[in-house]
Amino acid sequence: MTMATDEPAKGDALYDEIRKTVGEFQDRDAAYYLLRPVGGGREWTAMPEVLRPATQAELLSARVKAANRAGRMP
Repeated sequence: MTMATDEPAKGDALYDEIRKTVGEFQDRDAAYYLLRPVGGGREWTAMPEVLRPATQAELLSARVKAANRAGRMP
């Protein structure tokens, strides 16, 4: 998250407490944040209240899952 505001910077890894997953911050849409799965995929919206910065362990786990998915694609 940026020092000047509590709003994350593009690409910051956030943990969505509702979905129980890590997403990369993309943008803000009114009251919602737009997140994209680590490694790519369809964006989703989340309320800022249910998000927190992802831990290093959560981010590493998300990256491993993304690499595994990519390895299975033809």
